[in-house]
Amino acid sequence: MRPGTLSGGGLALLLLAAAGPLHARAPYESTYEPRATEPLLIRGATVLTGTGARLDGADVRLADGRITAVGQSLAAEQARVVDGEGRWLTPGIIDVHSHLGNYPSPAIASTQDGNEMTGPNAAHVWAEHSVWPQDPQFPLALAGGVTTLQILPGSGNLFGGRGVTLKNIPARTVQEMKFPGAKQSLKMACGENPKRAYGSRNQPPATRMGNIAGFRAAWAKAQHALEKEAARAVNASADTDDGSAEAPDVPPERDLGVETLVGVLKGEILVHNHCYRADEMAWMIDVASEFGYEIKAFHHAVESYKIADRLAAEGICSAMWADWWGFKLEAFDGITENVALVDEAGACAIVHSDSATGIQHLNQEAAKAMAAARRQGMAVDEARAIAWITLNAARALEIDAETGSIEVGKAADLVLWSGNPFSVYSRADLVLIDGHPYYDRPAGVRPVTDFELEQTVNGGGE
Repeated sequence: MRPGTLSGGGLALLLLAAAGPLHARAPYESTYEPRATEPLLIRGATVLTGTGARLDGADVRLADGRITAVGQSLAAEQARVVDGEGRWLTPGIIDVHSHLGNYPSPAIASTQDGNEMTGPNAAHVWAEHSVWPQDPQFPLALAGGVTTLQILPGSGNLFGGRGVTLKNIPARTVQEMKFPGAKQSLKMACGENPKRAYGSRNQPPATRMGNIAGFRAAWAKAQHALEKEAARAVNASADTDDGSAEAPDVPPERDLGVETLVGVLKGEILVHNHCYRADEMAWMIDVASEFGYEIKAFHHAVESYKIADRLAAEGICSAMWADWWGFKLEAFDGITENVALVDEAGACAIVHSDSATGIQHLNQEAAKAMAAARRQGMAVDEARAIAWITLNAARALEIDAETGSIEVGKAADLVLWSGNPFSVYSRADLVLIDGHPYYDRPAGVRPVTDFELEQTVNGGGE
């Protein structure tokens, strides 16, 4: 064989590469399969739809994992009837900011995988590749009514990596939990965290201006890559049009971090931005405007109330705590009315956890925000506040066509509470995901991870 020529096997591999992927199934895609369900009729409950409506003594009928009817005195139609009298029905709770699986329990060095702190730009990593499905915190969140959650990388980097949206079900792999069709996200972080993490190592960014410069440099590189991609597509089209038989150009070497940012510029990946201060949120809006991408939500956002009108105009959600403040300087201007003031301005208000404990009672976190609003004379009721942990959260993840509210045709992701879900005395009685009862408190049904099972240890070693 002459030097430089390909063997038959090498030529075959080259042709396969030119034709497309070797495998029919794309890697890392969702393998989630809804479990079998029986038709259910939840009768006579107080229903908070998530769309702003409260229905007293209402019925909700489910079949094949979907909501098929909402109304009064519905016929059972062969469905099993669940007595909802004295109980409240809401959409399943959605937490847009969680680290379950990435920072699992037990919290020891070998299990903590949420922050790739090896460089300020970690856009190449994916949070799902650290998620441990056996984290016993998942079933604890389920017992609190959480049916869907977004797992994000930590906030030590300018670009923390890609986030993933999961269904809160027991599973062997993270792919079995992935919400089908949900877009990935890109976690970005401005403010104290990146400059503190890297400035202390005498490397950039060491200042807030270094943060912004780092963002702009990375987006400029991604923008250039996207322009080159567009130029290659035009050239390939021209070659096809003139009938030339030249071999197609070999694609450039892959840069996984740039691929993530290009995905954002194409609208395929959603930006979720850790940001506390109002002025820094304004800076990030300017960066997004310069490079032509959208910010889906600011997270933590303790000063969103200061620019709520601008956030409303930009269509940017704020994912906020009910009352966390003061634990570092950039959190010092947090107020308990933040959530309600953002909501009152017409912006998208969300209550999130960022906590393995807080995720277990997000209903009570929303209740605290509602109570703070009422003390200031704002007319916020349960029907409005429930959207902060359901439909608004679904909108931030772009899954609101599928879940987040009690409407005919949507997935039966529901929680039946023992009483008013905004009361500390109420507990989740029944938690359904796609109509399947993964948690049933009265019946003693709850998932148990392998990690929680009693085991007999024979010997040791690593």
